[in-house]
Amino acid sequence: MVIKVFLASSSGSTAIKKKQQDVVAFLEALKVDYTELDIACSEQNRMWMRQNVPEEKKPSNGIPLPPQIFNEESYCGDYDTFFDAKEDNTVYAFLGLPPPPGSKEALQAEKEHIMQNGTHGEENPDASVHNGDAQGEEEGQAGDEKEGEDGGADDKATELETSRGEDLAEEGEAVEETDEEAQEEEDEEQEEEEEAELEEAEEKAE
Repeated sequence: MVIKVFLASSSGSTAIKKKQQDVVAFLEALKVDYTELDIACSEQNRMWMRQNVPEEKKPSNGIPLPPQIFNEESYCGDYDTFFDAKEDNTVYAFLGLPPPPGSKEALQAEKEHIMQNGTHGEENPDASVHNGDAQGEEEGQAGDEKEGEDGGADDKATELETSRGEDLAEEGEAVEETDEEAQEEEDEEQEEEEEAELEEAEEKAE
């Protein structure tokens, strides 16, 4: 599909020139393939444009002014309708072209499609209830599995705490035994010192 833009290259109207430039610049910005057809240099182009613009779209004098836009043989509109489509982000629809993925028009169409699907879903409440029940069952199963995992984690934590308590008790007993041994050694040394002092006192007395 080729977009045809009918222009007048030698138009003396500043307004017409500006409108033609706006249309061409916007099509180039969108990277839309189009063909310029000059009605000022070709009588055939001028006659074809006048004949193919719908009667209800022609001005009161019956002579449509450029720019006029066509998609092959299908009439799209003039500058005013093109400008309205640009403001509404519906230029591709105006041109009869599918919007490219990621464009504002494609995102807007997708949003409208989602809204329509949401409305249809509300018209069928039984389906919503059924989906809700199924979702509730899945959530319940997930909750049971989570509780089982949490219970297993608690058991492991209890085992770790018990094992740690036993280790601490063993360490306490070992410390107590060490303290007792040190005390016994101290007592023996003190007794030996006392015996030595007694022996020295006895020797002096003799």
